[in-house]
Amino acid sequence: SPEQSQRVVFGCHLDENYSQTSARRVRPRSYAQARALAFNAKGGGPAEPTAERHPQCDPCENLTIAIKQSELTDDVKSNAKGEVPAGFTMAEILLSLTIIGVVAAITLPSLTGNINERTWNTQRKALYARFSQAIALMPSLNGYAGTETFVTDGLAKVLKINNICDSEHFEDCGIASKWTDFSGSNISSIPNTLYTLNSAFDYSSTFVTSDGNTYSHSVTVPDTEAAAFETVNGESIIVYYNPQCTSDLSIQLGGTTNYVQKSMCANFIYDLNGSKGPNTIGKDIGFITAMYPSDSNVVAVSPLGSLSDAVGNHSAASGLCRIQYGDSSRAPNYDEGASIFINKKFIGIANSNTIWTTTTCAPDKAWRINILIGYRNCFDVSNEKMQFYCIRRSD
Repeated sequence: SPEQSQRVVFGCHLDENYSQTSARRVRPRSYAQARALAFNAKGGGPAEPTAERHPQCDPCENLTIAIKQSELTDDVKSNAKGEVPAGFTMAEILLSLTIIGVVAAITLPSLTGNINERTWNTQRKALYARFSQAIALMPSLNGYAGTETFVTDGLAKVLKINNICDSEHFEDCGIASKWTDFSGSNISSIPNTLYTLNSAFDYSSTFVTSDGNTYSHSVTVPDTEAAAFETVNGESIIVYYNPQCTSDLSIQLGGTTNYVQKSMCANFIYDLNGSKGPNTIGKDIGFITAMYPSDSNVVAVSPLGSLSDAVGNHSAASGLCRIQYGDSSRAPNYDEGASIFINKKFIGIANSNTIWTTTTCAPDKAWRINILIGYRNCFDVSNEKMQFYCIRRSD
């Protein structure tokens, strides 16, 4: 009986001469075997499988064995009674799912935005590399009869193009009908000529300054219709072309003034994923500008915004851009400033502003661009605070 000994095995009682080694051999090896032996001990029928028995246990065939509940684990007790182990309630599961849903709703947009931004940056760099290589292979960028001719007879020979569309059928080349500019405003009418891209391509004015000096500005570039095409990589691109573009003699001959419009040969507005969203300037939409007919310089800039504080030293501007917008930002150089002026319609820069560049033209002098008329001159920066515009470079 349990009172005579604390050591009980299924099938017999252990006397003092029974060794521990022998006892081990008759202990059940599994929970199922334990139940079977206990059932047999209560007279419920033969136990299957039966444990190996010691010779001294033969007289104990009909001995009723009591199993101490304290020697069983909690899981065994519950299962022995036919109960299901405790788990999560439906309320607990619903609460957990609610928490997971709230956390996902908060973090998923940010995570998706970061992934899209990295994807767009990679695509911008790849597109810029392809355009730089293609433009370098063209003998000259000027002299073509029009924009479509420039694409079909010039660009298509050095760049893989799938489809070409005229200015009335941009949508056939994957150009969305509406864009969002850099400031968040809607653009419902996509420019289809050079003049609607930037009216300063045909500009003439005379004004008198406060000190009595009279200045005249006049620049005229032929108004050509734009064209669009699709690349084999899926980008949709609009081309604005100047067949009379010239080299920049102001730098070559030591000049101090020039007009951006005359040096621009082709301006490309690209959409990295066609008509798919978000169709927003600075995200999936950006600019590539080719300057000068030969020895062309191809620039691709994505706008970031102005510096929060005016600076007085052009050499410090890029460092301040990196502080405000990150390591990939910088202030524009000579031709990057020109690209900003050409595409000012989409960036949202006021005509009263001046674009300062980091390119010097003399000691304590840097190039600046009048955003209204595209007039670029070499100006003294030693005693003037300058407001710089920051960009993200794609090269």
